[in-house]
Parts: sequence; C-alpha cells; structure tokens
Amino acid sequence: MNPLESNSDSSLGAAAQESTVKSIKSTTQETGEEMKRAAQHLIERYFYQLVQGCGNVECTNEHCASNCKQAKISSNEAAVKAIELVKMKAKLCDSCPNKQRKKYKLASTASSTASVAPDQPDKPQEQSTTKDKQASEKVAAKVSFVTEEIITEKINILKESKSASPLVRLIGSVFSDWQALNRSFLKRKPLTKEEKSALSEDKDKDTDECDAASCSYSRQSSELDEPSELDLDALKRVYTALQSCEQPNIINALQNAIDSLASTVEMEARWNYDLKDKPEMLNFILIVMENPMLQSPEFLDLSLPRFCKAVASLPIAAQTNLVNKYSKFSPENLKTKLDTLQQLVTYKAITGTFRNIQQMHVNDDSAITNATKFMRIIYYASILGGTLDVSSYKATPDEETDWRDMLGAVGPENKDRKVPVRDELEKALGIDVLTSTKPLIPFSEFYNEPLNEQLEVDHDFTHFKNHDPDKFSFLNFPFILLPATKNQGLFYDNRIRMFNERRMTVLHSLVQGDQFNPYLKLKVRRDHVVDDALVRLELIAMDNPGDLKKQLFVEFQGEQGVDEGGVSKEFFQLVIQEIFNPDIGMFVENEENKTYWFNTMSFESDRQFTLIGVVLGLAIYNNIILNVQFPMTLYRKLLGKRATFNDMLECKPVLYNSMKSLLEYEGNVEEDFMQTFSVGMSDVFGGSKRQKLKEDGDKIPLTNDNRQEFVDLYADFILNRSVSKQFQAFKRGFDMVTDESPLKIWFRPEEVELLVCGNKYFDFESLEGSTEYDGGYSNTTPVIKYFWEVVNAFSDEQKKQLLMFTTGSDRVPVGGLAKLRLIIAKNGPDSNRLPTAHTCFNVLLLPEYATREKLKDRLVKAITHAKGFGML
Repeated sequence: MNPLESNSDSSLGAAAQESTVKSIKSTTQETGEEMKRAAQHLIERYFYQLVQGCGNVECTNEHCASNCKQAKISSNEAAVKAIELVKMKAKLCDSCPNKQRKKYKLASTASSTASVAPDQPDKPQEQSTTKDKQASEKVAAKVSFVTEEIITEKINILKESKSASPLVRLIGSVFSDWQALNRSFLKRKPLTKEEKSALSEDKDKDTDECDAASCSYSRQSSELDEPSELDLDALKRVYTALQSCEQPNIINALQNAIDSLASTVEMEARWNYDLKDKPEMLNFILIVMENPMLQSPEFLDLSLPRFCKAVASLPIAAQTNLVNKYSKFSPENLKTKLDTLQQLVTYKAITGTFRNIQQMHVNDDSAITNATKFMRIIYYASILGGTLDVSSYKATPDEETDWRDMLGAVGPENKDRKVPVRDELEKALGIDVLTSTKPLIPFSEFYNEPLNEQLEVDHDFTHFKNHDPDKFSFLNFPFILLPATKNQGLFYDNRIRMFNERRMTVLHSLVQGDQFNPYLKLKVRRDHVVDDALVRLELIAMDNPGDLKKQLFVEFQGEQGVDEGGVSKEFFQLVIQEIFNPDIGMFVENEENKTYWFNTMSFESDRQFTLIGVVLGLAIYNNIILNVQFPMTLYRKLLGKRATFNDMLECKPVLYNSMKSLLEYEGNVEEDFMQTFSVGMSDVFGGSKRQKLKEDGDKIPLTNDNRQEFVDLYADFILNRSVSKQFQAFKRGFDMVTDESPLKIWFRPEEVELLVCGNKYFDFESLEGSTEYDGGYSNTTPVIKYFWEVVNAFSDEQKKQLLMFTTGSDRVPVGGLAKLRLIIAKNGPDSNRLPTAHTCFNVLLLPEYATREKLKDRLVKAITHAKGFGML
C-alpha cells in the first residue's frame, strides 16, 4: 500500500471523527441550553406564584400567595424557595397573568417576535418607528389565543398590504405557547347583547391595532376552568387558508413555533400536573396535528420529530387522556394522523443516518422511535373508538377447572414462570386488543414495511429482553411490525429458551448425576405415531413439564433419517392427520367452511385433549407450520377471549343465519315460534334431550323483548359451555408450552392463525425469485428453465406435494414463499434417477435431465410417491 494513501485515509478518518465529536458536543450544548432556559422559566413561575399569587381567592395551594393561609415572604426568600419547589416538583397553579408576569411575557414575546418576523426589503426603513413597535408589542401582549376570525383578519391584511409581518408575529406568539393554543379554536357560546354593546364601546375607544375578534372572546378565554370542545372544522379552514397564502415565511413561522412549543412541552411534561389531570390541556396536540403541511419535507426533517418527542415524553395519565380525545375522532380524520406518522417513519427509515454509520441501528433513530410511541396513542384510540366487546374478554367461573382432578398429562404447575408484561398504556386504558371487533382503522394500516426491512430483529430482541428503559425495542410496539418480523422475534425467544433448558440439564447432570438428556426426544412408529407420541408426551408432562421446552428431535423407528427439522415437520403432519380422523371423534368437521370444532360427545379423556394442546404448542415453539383448519374463534379463545354470538358465523354459519333471522323477525315471536329458553340436543347414544339455557328456561317463553338474550345464551352454550371441558384441557396443554412466550402480547388471533397454518397464497413466482442454485446450476441453466416451466403449470395440489417433498411441509411460511430459502443443487448428469431432497435444509437434488418431458415425468413420480426417510 502507498504510505501517502494510508496517511491520507487516516487523516480523513481523523477529520471525520473530529467532525462527529464536534457535532455531538454541539448537540449536547444546545440541549443543555434548552434545559437551562426551561428550568429558568419554571423557577420564575414559582417565584411569581410565591410573590404575587395566582389571583384565585379560593386557592388552596400551600405554595401560592393567593392562599389566605400562606404567610407573606420577601423577594429573596421567594427566590430561594422557588428553586426548592422546582426540585420538589411542587404544584403549580393555573395562574392568571399578573403585573409582573405580563412584563416578563411582554419581553419574551417581543424577543420571539423579533426572531420570527421576516425582513421586508421592499418597505421603507422609516416605517419601523418606535410607535409601531410599541403597538405591535401591545397586540402581542394582548393576544393570548387565536380564533378563525383573528387569523382571517391577518390574512386579509396580508392580501391588501402584501405584508405578512402581523400574521407571522401572531403565529410566532400563539403557536409556540401551549397554553395559548389550548385557549384557541374553541367552540364558544355566543355573546349576549350587553357584551356585544360593551364590545362596540371598547372597539370605539381602542384606536390601536387591537383585534376586534380577540376582544370579542376576551370574556370566554379567561374561563379556563370550563373545558370547551375544539372546533376542528374551523381549524381545518384556518390551515387551508394559511396554506393557500403560499408564503415561505408563514411556513417558517409555523416550523419555528412548533420547535419552540416542543421544547417547552418536553420540560412541562416533567413538572406540570395539569397535563395529566386536565384533558383540555392537551388541545394543543390536536391543533398541531391537524396541520396538513406536517407531511411536507420541511416539517419531516426537524419540526415533526421534535413534536413527536414532546408527545412521547408525556406521562401515561396524559397519554390516556389523549387516547380518549382521539377516540372520538372520525375514522377518516384519525387515519390522516396515522398517515402523517407513517410518512415520518418511512421517510427516516429510507433516508436515516443509520444506513451509513456502522453499528448504528434503526432503534437509535429518535425520530422513528418517538413517532412509533405517538403511533401507539393513535393505535389505542382506534381500538377504543371502534366496536368493543368487553364482556367477552374474561372467562366466567363456569369455565374454570380444578386441574388437581386431571391426572397424567397435566403435571405440576410452573410457579417460577415469567409471564410477559402487558403494555402500560393498555393497562391504564383498561382495554385489550382482543376486545376490538372493528377498530376505527384496520390493524393492517399500522404495519410499516420500510421499517421492517431495515429492522435487525436480533438486535431489537436484545433490547426487548434487557428491559432497559434507555434501549428502545420495536417488539414492545408490535402493532407496527409485520407478522413475519414478529415470527422471527418469536423464533429467537424460543431458541434462547431451548438453550437455557439445555444448559440447566447439563448443570443438573453434573451436580446431581442425572442422565444427560438435553433434547425432547420422541421415538415413534410410523403406523402408531399418535399413540406413541401421546404416551411419551404424557410421561414427560407428568415427570417435568419443563422438558417440553427443550428442542424437539423426532426419530421414526426403522428409518435412518436424522432430524434437522425435516423429520419433525413430517411427524407433525402425520399427527394432525390422525387427530382429525373422523374415526377418532375428537373433532367434528363443519362441511360448509371445512373447519373443525370440538366434539361435545367425544369418548376421549381430558388428558387426550391436553396432549393435543401440547402438540399445537410444540409446533409453534419449534417453528413448524401445521395443516389445521380451526376457526378463528379457537385462536381468540386461546388468547383469552370468550366466544360470543358474532363468533358463531365462523363455527356454525347455518345456526348463525337462523339466529340472525330470529333477531330481524318482524312478526310476533312468541306466537309464531312457540319457543322457550331451552333447546333440543342429541346425547351420546343418538337420543334427544332438552338443555336449559338459564334457570327454569323451559318455563320462560321466547318473545320479541327477550330474543337478544336468547341468542346470546344460545351462542354461549354452543361455543363455550358445551365444550368447556374439552377446550380447557386443550388450552391447558397449549399453555404448558407457551406460557412464558410473548406470543399473546405480540400476536393478534388472525396472526396466530397465520403463525400456525402459514400463508394461504401459493406465490410460486416469489419462490422462483428467491431460490438459490448450487453445484453449477443457475437460473439460465436449461434444466432449471424446464423445472420452473413445469412447476408453474402444476395444479395447486401438485404444488403442495412439491413443497411437502422439498421442505417437509405443504404450508407456505409466514411472509410468503419469498421467505422460504429453497436451494436447487445439481445431482449428476442426465439419468433415470428420481429427484431427492434434504427436507431439513430445503435442498432439492435435481439431475441434469436432457428434456423437459423427462424432467416432468421424474419430478411428478417423486413428489407423488415420496414417503419415509433414508440416508443418501
């Protein structure tokens, strides 16, 4: 290497490093200055409260001069005590501006006006007289809120005089003050005749630049104790009018105001209790987020990220109030807020600095993380404002089971298990995602694909497990992650738990001399796979249920296959086929939608259903997709939701339509149906019996008034009470494997179904694009071209057979076939040999057949008659 080049590279690296250090120091100094200014402002507020008071004669704050019980103190004493109150985070009154505060506010407003107001080179310098400055300061001091009328008047001045200074000063003084914004754009009561008369007199007397609209609302702006509703329609018209002005200095004024507002709110969030106690104090967030210009590049760079940081710093109580406010918005309006935040995340994910800086991840981008925290508020607002079925969340006492009466497969309880913690905002709101039947915004709208592409799941999972508040993890905000991304995180969680079980087994074997058995080994006969598997699993569950969380290894008796994943896949497929066999009778098939439900008249014991639940849990735990056809209702029940009438559509569609017709019947229900609160059923031996839906149900007639109750009770009986024994045993086995897994906090029911059953769309074009080649093959090799021509012409059943042959499963993985890493390797020259496969590694060994017809013949025979494992 040329030494000059080496020195040049090192000098450039040193310069870049020095530049980075200076940038960090500069950022740190700016942050420190902002903190100092905010702290100084807070000390001054306490000082004036101690000296002048808040003006409320009934004030009970012990640190306020307006409190009659508070002794008078000197200015020096007040200054010292103000610093102590800041450290104590003492209560601050919602004070009215007094003489001292007005002076302070006037000075600060004048300085901010000077920094915001643009230059006017086309105006004579002589116009900026002392009198004009005093008039402008007077207006700025008077306007502590704005209305649509005030903004409209300033816009008219802009159009007439071509001067944007009054409008810019107004925006700079009000939009940078969160308290002023809270007083702005409110729906207020109309003025009385006396007030209008007084307004006219004041207007005649006042010859300065006092806004008439501002004076007209002076009475109501001071009534801060009476919360008012925000006038969103007027606010939208204001933003539209500002945007139509097409003045860069107006946009700059809004940007600067939002920057200043964000810095103030970030500090106020730590000290001001009004933000979490008074929902009306959060109106400023609603006002800023209504700005349609937030999606423009000017705001996406700095202003919007800073504002998101301020909102994210709010305490949970304030965020709860904000969720309640947003839950009353229309779906269309709320969707615009989500689009704004999604655009910010996408913009930063695509252009973020972490793409070019080594060892920097998307988790380190504060703009993305704070926007995600803000998006969580929109997410829960969408749930809270949508259709909720709160009564279906918790199981009723009649579903509780005494597990001490269940022998065998149950095993001892794991008292040391660590259950994943629910989101703190979700707990504060008292809701659950499972209760949402129809949110304001579809759940899929919260996914962000560019973010998922940039996210390093292993790094993010490390933050998730560390529980460090300074380390952000997107897995704590699963609504923004695609199911494939969350599935990858679940894979890491399961693997780590497997390694922990293996390590503990090694430790016990060394200390206690136990037999070394680091894996969950199942040796089964192919013809008796269910019996052998359930017996072995039952013994393990009785002895130590923790062994179920070891890595699974399956061996078929008499076969040479070594389980690296492919043998386990076929084992689960065989077990599922046997379990749903009608001869066993554990589940019954719904012929209309081809789904299976629990057989209420099954002769199988509870232990059998428990072990079937264990099998389903093991499949998820070992990242294996199953060919099961359960209705979505089952996954909701597994996650803790009690089935209701709406769930009957998936399980019993004919019965659902009958009950719906009953609810919509316009005639006399009692006379026409002659039905009571009891229904007919078949017993185990084919006889008929009556089942009371409630106490003395056979004596209660069905009428127009109580038909809704009848439908709800009937659905509850069919979906919950009649299968309670079987389902609770099934759920018990499922939880024995997944009780410590974050499955229930990361995935919704429809995502769990995707996790279990895989994708239903066979996109072989994506599979062709993601396939890799080995042994001299490439996508231009003639035999490879023949292969894809043949495969793309296959029927859906043949495509499933091909997947089963090459991967050991005929299911499409979560995320589609593009996530399946298929490898086609050369297996010698042209011959009559059939293709073979390593299902554990998704490798297809394909001889270099000379013709397309020969390849099709050999491939079809291979995938049609493939069964069993051997050594190659």
